[in-house]
Amino acid sequence: MTLLDERAETTDRELERALDGAAAAAPEWEDRAPRERGKVLVALADALSAHTDSLVAVAGAETGLPEARLRGEIARTGVQLRMFAEELLAGRFLDVVIDSPDPDFVLGPRPDLRRYLVPIGPVLVFAASNFPFAFSVAGTDTASALAAGCPVIVKAHPGHPRTSAATAELVAQTLNEVGAPAGVFAMITGVDAGVRALQDPRIAAAAFTGSVPGGRALFDIAAGRKNPIPFYGELGSINPAVITEGAAADRIEEIATGFVGSFTLGAGQFCTKPGLLLVPQGSALVERIAELTAEVPAARLLTTKIADGFRSRIDAVRRVDGVDVLVDGGEEPGEGAVPSFSPTLLRTDTSVLLANAQTLLEETFGPTAVIVEYTGAADVHEILSRLEGSLTVTVHTPTDLDAAARDELRALVRVAARRAGRLVFNGWPTGVAVTPAQNHSGPYPATTAVAHTSVGTAAMNRFLRPVAYQDAPADLLPEQLRDTNPMSLPRTTNQAGQSQSWGRAAF
Repeated sequence: MTLLDERAETTDRELERALDGAAAAAPEWEDRAPRERGKVLVALADALSAHTDSLVAVAGAETGLPEARLRGEIARTGVQLRMFAEELLAGRFLDVVIDSPDPDFVLGPRPDLRRYLVPIGPVLVFAASNFPFAFSVAGTDTASALAAGCPVIVKAHPGHPRTSAATAELVAQTLNEVGAPAGVFAMITGVDAGVRALQDPRIAAAAFTGSVPGGRALFDIAAGRKNPIPFYGELGSINPAVITEGAAADRIEEIATGFVGSFTLGAGQFCTKPGLLLVPQGSALVERIAELTAEVPAARLLTTKIADGFRSRIDAVRRVDGVDVLVDGGEEPGEGAVPSFSPTLLRTDTSVLLANAQTLLEETFGPTAVIVEYTGAADVHEILSRLEGSLTVTVHTPTDLDAAARDELRALVRVAARRAGRLVFNGWPTGVAVTPAQNHSGPYPATTAVAHTSVGTAAMNRFLRPVAYQDAPADLLPEQLRDTNPMSLPRTTNQAGQSQSWGRAAF
C-alpha cells in the first residue's frame, strides 16, 4: 500500500509513486472475483468499527463535531461498505446482456453480442469537509470505486488532516492484511497535488464533494484534458421546501419544529440543508419558526474558511432590499480559531426573491435559511422554475386532499421533479438514507453528472463502463459472459426469434 501523510504536502515523487501504484494495481484488482472484492470491503467495515473509539477521539478534537454524530458517520461508512459488498455478491452491477445469433433478425442477421460492465480505472476522490468519515477517506466515493474494481487515490481535505491520516492508515493496513494488491489505495494532500493528479493520464475518473467554485474549477480541468475524463461533483444545493396552505394550517408545530431542526442540523453544514422555505403569506407558521430558531444555541463551524464564507454570504443576503431579519444570529469565539454561530433567519416575498434570484437562490453553507411568503400556486411554480438544480425539493401536503388540491399538487410535483434529484414529502431532506433506491444527485450545480448518484448501490455505476464482445470465440470470453456462467451471475439473454416484432409494433 502507498500511504502519504496528510500533515505534509505531497511531493512530486510521492505523487508519482501513488499514481504508478494505482495504475499497476488496476488489472489485478479488476480481475478479483466480485466475491473476493466484497470480502475486502467487509474487512474495511470491520476495521472501522473496531477502531471507532480512537477515530472519534481524533475527529472530535479536530472538528468539534459531537461524539454521537461522529459515531453515526463511522457506522454509516461501515454500512456503505457492507452494502456494496452485498451488491458484489448479487452480481447485478455487471448488467450482463447476451443476444444470441439470429439469422432472421428483423434488421438483418444478428451477430452474437455479449455486453457487461468493467471498471473504468484508477479513481481520484476529493474528500469532503463536512463529513470527516461518511464522505471522506473511506466514504461513499471510495467505497463505490473500490467495489467497482477501481484503485483509489484520495485527496484529503485540509479541514481534518489528522482524522484523514488516521483513517487512511487504518484503510491501508487493513487492505494489506487481507491481501489487496499494492497500490489499490493511497492518500495525497495539498491543492497542487490534487490538480496534478487530476491532470494525469493514469487517472480515469474523479469524484468530488464541496463548493461550486472549487468543483467547477476541477470539472473544467477534467473536461479540458487531452483525454477528458468523467468528473462526478456534488457542488451546491439550496433544497427548497414548500409548505402548502393546508399543511400550514394543519401542522404548525410539527412543521416549525422539523424545519428548524433540519436547517440548523450540524450548524447548517449539510449539503441537503433546506435553505429556502416557501410558506403561504400571513401564515402563523413564520412566527413559530422564528421563536424556535431564536432558541437554538451557537454551534462551531468546521473551518475558518467556512466561517469566512458564511459571514460574507449572510452580509450579502441581508443587504438585499426587501429582506427582513427575523432572527439575528450572533458569532461567538470557539475553541481554537474557528468561531461558533447561532442561526440567522430571514424573510422576504416572491417579488423580492425573483428580482434578486442571483443572490437569494444561492446556497449559504451554515446556519441560516430564508422564508419566502407566497400568495398562490403561481408564485410557487415561478420560484421552482427559476431555481437552479437542487439535490432535493420538499413538499408538505394537506392531511385531506380534494380533487382540485390533488391536481394542483401534481402540477407542483411535476415542476419540482424537473429541478431536483429527490422529492421529499412531509419530511425533511437532511438525512440521506443509504439504500439501493436512493438518488443523491440533481441538475447542475447540485451535481456535474445528473444521471448518477453518489449514495446508494447505483453509485458504483459512476466507475464502470460497458464493453461488448461480438462473435468472440468462447475461450476468449471473460467468465462473466460465458454460456456456462461459472459465476452464476444474473443476466438478460435474448434468444433467436424473440424480437421479430421489433419495428412493427402498433402504439
